[in-house]
Amino acid sequence: MGNRPQELRALLDSVAKQEGDRIEVVVVGNGAPVPDVPEGVRTIELPENLGIPGGRNAGIEAFVPGAADGTGVDILLFLDDDGLLAHTDTAQRCREAFAADPELGIISFRIADPDTGVTQRRHVPRLRASDPMRSSRVTTFLGGANAVRAKVIEEVGGLPDAFFYAHEETDLAWRALDAGWMIDYRADMVLFHPTTAPSRHAVYHRMVARNRVWLARRNLPAALMPVYLGVWLLLTLARRPSRPALKAWFGGFKEGWTSPCGPRRPMKWRTVWRLTRLGRPPVI
Repeated sequence: MGNRPQELRALLDSVAKQEGDRIEVVVVGNGAPVPDVPEGVRTIELPENLGIPGGRNAGIEAFVPGAADGTGVDILLFLDDDGLLAHTDTAQRCREAFAADPELGIISFRIADPDTGVTQRRHVPRLRASDPMRSSRVTTFLGGANAVRAKVIEEVGGLPDAFFYAHEETDLAWRALDAGWMIDYRADMVLFHPTTAPSRHAVYHRMVARNRVWLARRNLPAALMPVYLGVWLLLTLARRPSRPALKAWFGGFKEGWTSPCGPRRPMKWRTVWRLTRLGRPPVI
């Protein structure tokens, strides 16, 4: 958004320090001017804020695999502008992980607070999140700290633009898993990022609810949709949000049913079983 120039420069410096082959970098200004960046870093300035998935898709388009101009890449690395790669070997570990496992499509990094080293529970993309230091196969990934094999995007498409904010990673993850790819959470690949609460965004409650419905409508077999959404309704009520937050949530839930969600491609039942074996059946 162009409002964190110092943090962005620190992130770009941490990328430049990565061992191995040079990383091609593009910074997307999502409806805002891009601050000064080091020489060799490409920039894209979008005329309006397209939301998180729209902005990241613009970055993806800058690295079309096999592009005639030589900008094609095998791995796409997505990093929040206020993050910082903690180690200089993260990119090389990504290359090695993808090379060693042809089924691996996405890697989710561990996010840790730069001052305390603490990883928030919500940043561990699995139900059993008490030990953030344990790497494992998972069923989703963190949008601001991940690496995606370019072939995944070629096969299943990018992030859903219309989501704007919330659950866009899970939509892509489910489509990737349905296509036969796997997702790893790697505790040894670390992005430093200040501890925050997702509810700091004004649109949080509405979009979380709306996009949860869209996620189900787009990806789940019809029999699982009421179960999945019923579980999340009960979990939301159990968390006892404030009255304004609950009103926004129910408004988003209604919007999810009454507004277009994009193409419906329900996952195969064998994908449902795969998600279940990985510890997160698509009803939770």
